[in-house]
Amino acid sequence: MFKGLYTAYTGLVNEQNRMDVMANSLANVTTVGFKKEGSTSQSFDDILTVKLKDESVGLRTVQRTGINNPGVKIGENYTDYTQGSFRITGNTYDLALSGNGFFAIEFTNKAGETSTKYTRAGQFTLNKEGYLVTQEGDYVLDTQNRRIKLDTLKDSAISTDGTISQDGRAVAKIQVTDFEDYDYLERYGETYFEPVEGAKTVAADAEVNSGYLEMANVQSVQEMVNMIAITRAYESNQKIVQTYDDTMDVAVNQLGRLS
Repeated sequence: MFKGLYTAYTGLVNEQNRMDVMANSLANVTTVGFKKEGSTSQSFDDILTVKLKDESVGLRTVQRTGINNPGVKIGENYTDYTQGSFRITGNTYDLALSGNGFFAIEFTNKAGETSTKYTRAGQFTLNKEGYLVTQEGDYVLDTQNRRIKLDTLKDSAISTDGTISQDGRAVAKIQVTDFEDYDYLERYGETYFEPVEGAKTVAADAEVNSGYLEMANVQSVQEMVNMIAITRAYESNQKIVQTYDDTMDVAVNQLGRLS
């Protein structure tokens, strides 16, 4: 009954999900190292429709009426890992990766548990103890998975391979890690990623650029155009629902009225 009504409903739900995902990307257009997300749609499996217990074909007769598709359903979301544009800051500890790879971060959750997360957001600084940390205070790791501690009274220079030098002497090397398949990375928060079971690390080909920040790879103009398209699709499904509602109103309150 009213198959089109349910089909339009699935369209409304799907467009709402697309809008939510896109709105989150637009909200992070100025977030350093943010990677935009996208959404996919899938069709429900086709179903075989038949007539059962229908007097028009005989109560004991089953008649095939055709194949119907119930509409659209929400698919999987995905992350776009393409490199964002660089912004010059001139700050030695602002780092941007040119190429494939992630900075390794020692992350501590609210329960005090530590784990390694990965990020493209290189907006780092030195804390009062001299450790290189993120804006949230998480520690940046070296190639030996150790916290990087520097002399706060000395100037630093960071080469493209991640080596940090003070007074012309190498004191640490920033860890840059890449993964064989990004499908085994799971987003954690806005700019962190964590590997899941099956993730395999590979040598990163990224270069470390000191004095730069990688901005979000969100194209605000394109996203706004897509948002308009989603709004139009949502409104179309709304009109279908409204049409069915008007049709049922006529059927119930006018055609069904006894004279």
